[in-house]
Amino acid sequence: MMTDPVADMLTRIRNAVRVEHPSVEMPLSKVKKGLADVLKREGYIWDWEEFEGGPAKQLRVHLKYGPNGERVIRHIRRVSKPGRRVYSGATELKPVLGGLGIMVVSTSKGVLSDREAREKKLGGELLCEIW
Repeated sequence: MMTDPVADMLTRIRNAVRVEHPSVEMPLSKVKKGLADVLKREGYIWDWEEFEGGPAKQLRVHLKYGPNGERVIRHIRRVSKPGRRVYSGATELKPVLGGLGIMVVSTSKGVLSDREAREKKLGGELLCEIW
């Protein structure tokens, strides 16, 4: 039984990037779909798709690499965990690495990057940080 599906998604992406796989598959959920959408909007992945596979729907994330094979996602870390949830208001959201990375935030308006959350003046649960 999986206790933290978001951490499982991040681990699958981290492992796939390390061995330079073109894509990675995982079970689908609304939060994972929102997280994949944020990664696409921010330019960390090429695309994502939903497909039928096995007993439940699956999510396939197409990973992005540079022209010489360098990794676009160098660091991906879960911030809020099931045992310790981390929340932040819109004014407390600071840029990650001076704006070179992003923090993914689960807000009342869906899953957003820290930039989008600051623009919309929304706070929420800090899911992960990526650079």
